[in-house]
Amino acid sequence: METQNKKILLVEDDPNFGTVLKDYLNMNDYNVTHAKNGMEGFEKFKKDDYDLCILDVMMPYKDGFTLAKEIREKNQEVPIIFLTAKAMKEDVLKGYKVGADDYLNKPFDSEVLLMKIKAIIQRKATDSLADSKQFEFVVGNFQLNSKLRFLTYKNDAPIKLSPKENDLLRLLALHKNDLMPRELALTKIWRDDNYFTSRSMDVYIAKLRKYLSKDDDVEIINIHGEGFRLVVKSEVDQ
Repeated sequence: METQNKKILLVEDDPNFGTVLKDYLNMNDYNVTHAKNGMEGFEKFKKDDYDLCILDVMMPYKDGFTLAKEIREKNQEVPIIFLTAKAMKEDVLKGYKVGADDYLNKPFDSEVLLMKIKAIIQRKATDSLADSKQFEFVVGNFQLNSKLRFLTYKNDAPIKLSPKENDLLRLLALHKNDLMPRELALTKIWRDDNYFTSRSMDVYIAKLRKYLSKDDDVEIINIHGEGFRLVVKSEVDQ
């Protein structure tokens, strides 16, 4: 996933810490806007589109929780990470109630923050892709119509896929030649991520491989510990 040009709103009232954190994130290819308090943060949020917000909890004029509520009224989807000097359970719960995606206690390891940012932005990107309305796909010599659940090879009669086969192949096709995370399929299709649903998905992957075996150019590759990749070899080799 590209981090370049991803826009982050950092709202931090400590000027030294805020400047250091902004510079660090800029060095890692994020485009960071720094606001010095909650009121300024909300004004900046209203004027631009951000991929993620990092909010200090304890701030003058308007605290991070109040700011997060206002942000959520404007945008339900933008990820929010809270920074706090207080490791109070009540504060953590309050943060999640107002829509936090994650929480970090000060002082924290800057590399941990980077990993959290990357993971959250990646998750949001894959979620929005999975929720797209596209239903017709070309995969090598196959055509998939996920509305009708038809998989057609060249001029052959179409195969009618089961609902789960169809949903899984559609997710793979949306991520064609790229990683489809295992967790994404389990949560989107099976609504659960555990050992048994994971084994069930492997059975459906095997069924899809059998259907797709008619085309030597098409393959579902297992990426160990991460997920699957639907590969059209001629497109990858170009």
